[in-house]
Amino acid sequence: MKILVTGAAGYIASHTAERLKSLGHEVVGLDNFSDYYDVSLKELNASTLREKGIAIERIDLRLSEQLKKLPTDFNYIFHFAAQPGISATSSFEDYLDNNVVGTENLLEFALKNNNLHLFVNIATSSIYGIHATFDETVTPSPASFYGVTKLAAEQLVLASSRLGKLKACSLRLYSVYGPRERPEKLYTKLIANALQDIPFPLYKGSENHLRSFTYVQDIVDGVISVIGAEDLVNNEIINLGTEEEHTTQEGIDIIEKILNKKIDIQVVDARTGDQLRTKAVIDKAKKLLNYNPKTSLYTGLTAQVQWYQDNFSFVNR
Repeated sequence: MKILVTGAAGYIASHTAERLKSLGHEVVGLDNFSDYYDVSLKELNASTLREKGIAIERIDLRLSEQLKKLPTDFNYIFHFAAQPGISATSSFEDYLDNNVVGTENLLEFALKNNNLHLFVNIATSSIYGIHATFDETVTPSPASFYGVTKLAAEQLVLASSRLGKLKACSLRLYSVYGPRERPEKLYTKLIANALQDIPFPLYKGSENHLRSFTYVQDIVDGVISVIGAEDLVNNEIINLGTEEEHTTQEGIDIIEKILNKKIDIQVVDARTGDQLRTKAVIDKAKKLLNYNPKTSLYTGLTAQVQWYQDNFSFVNR
């Protein structure tokens, strides 16, 4: 199969592209190499993918003209590219342009691919809101620009499938961690600050937040399992995550154990729109995709610590 992966130089998308290539598919990645975080990390990921025979195109989905550079013979599109997370430095327009306008432009491109089997939208548990503990039937209550615009993007994709323009599904991911995690995310920042003896800024009260921390390779298992299942997943929303919950404090304790080092914690003001609890309800994923995440938090964080130590100079600049 010929597969397009957007945001391919990013965290989860790079792992997905790599796995798809290992399964024998022809994979083309695109990324705009945004400076939302250190571009050298994206360049590192892109270099790794190129070494494995994956072409990476520098394309910005906000600019529809740039998509004309691409061929129109893709069988699958996995849409990861987005303005991520909750950031005080990102404006509403950043989220709107990247998550909504970019998705609409990609959909227009997708319709030109006559042999497209499935458009896979990568969504987020942030769509549910402050408490993400529900199945896919609940009414979304996003509490951040990120969640609101990702919901809008999801509905754009599903509208196309409802109208019969293409087959599509949306996968809502839960608290993904592991090697290549973005520098500002919890575990990469914990590891970086611990190794560099820098105080870690912990949002007030967040040590008690509960999360379905899900190892990136378990997420990739779920993402790629839609291949060949397009009739089952068409027009469906599917949660991907682990049913296990851990507090942020438990995660801190595990990192300290792996590194055999105490982390200097500095409590800072709470962040508006942050989720208090995520617990992935994955009955649907189990039924439709035979999804079964297995990696323990300790095992996954051990791999992430090793990744950081191997690539120390590329992160937390």
